[in-house]
Amino acid sequence: MSRNRYALPSVSLRFLPVWQRNLLVWRKLAIPSILGNFADPLIYMLGLGYGLGSLVPDVGGVSYISFLAAGTVCFSTMNSATFEALYSAFSRMHVQRTWEAIMNAPVNLDDVALAELVWAASKSFLSGLAILVVIWVLGLTHSLLSLWILAVIPLIGLTFGALALTITAMARSYDFFMYYFTLVITPMAMLCGVFYPISQLPEPLQVFASILPLTHATALVRPLLFGEIPAAPLLNVLVLLAYAMLAFYAAVILFRRRFLD
Repeated sequence: MSRNRYALPSVSLRFLPVWQRNLLVWRKLAIPSILGNFADPLIYMLGLGYGLGSLVPDVGGVSYISFLAAGTVCFSTMNSATFEALYSAFSRMHVQRTWEAIMNAPVNLDDVALAELVWAASKSFLSGLAILVVIWVLGLTHSLLSLWILAVIPLIGLTFGALALTITAMARSYDFFMYYFTLVITPMAMLCGVFYPISQLPEPLQVFASILPLTHATALVRPLLFGEIPAAPLLNVLVLLAYAMLAFYAAVILFRRRFLD
């Protein structure tokens, strides 16, 4: 198998039962899971939006809480997909050895990896949707264009789920994930337009932020929330897709090395 390690992922619809298995397990803890994914970004949005927002002027012609709301949709989706593809996927893969049991059936490793990716994106969709519902209830947007965000959220989930799976494929313990959060997730949250406009950064950091996936996610979501067409939607979508596909391919290669070599 090592000779074919770098072959493109070989996936089929057999990933669906694996996805369904994860769904059935999750349903037992659905309510606390949803509350957990919902509470943290909501506290950020309301606490910073109303608290800090009362101390700062409008940002880009909108209130600070409205500006922050769009970033929170992306931030929440990113975090949910990341946690699921790291901690939960690692538990199933390494601790519970669920993957090995599944692969005794006519399901290959690539299908299992795809099921984990789609499941991470599915869970993150609920997180992004929950924040979006709060935004609608609070009246922070009245534009029908904001409904298009529902199409962007799954793409964000797939992107960050795939990135996280590459880390899971290399991890030997849960502690390994702290490096990823410290060196990747936290800097993206700070640099990619979630809490303030990227234009406030020094020029070198603006250039660096422009290549990060969370920047392209916020560039899609924020204009839609305010009833505007994103400036470069095709570019933003292509960048997110490129990250998702390349990261998933890298994850599959690493999983093959871990399981099949």
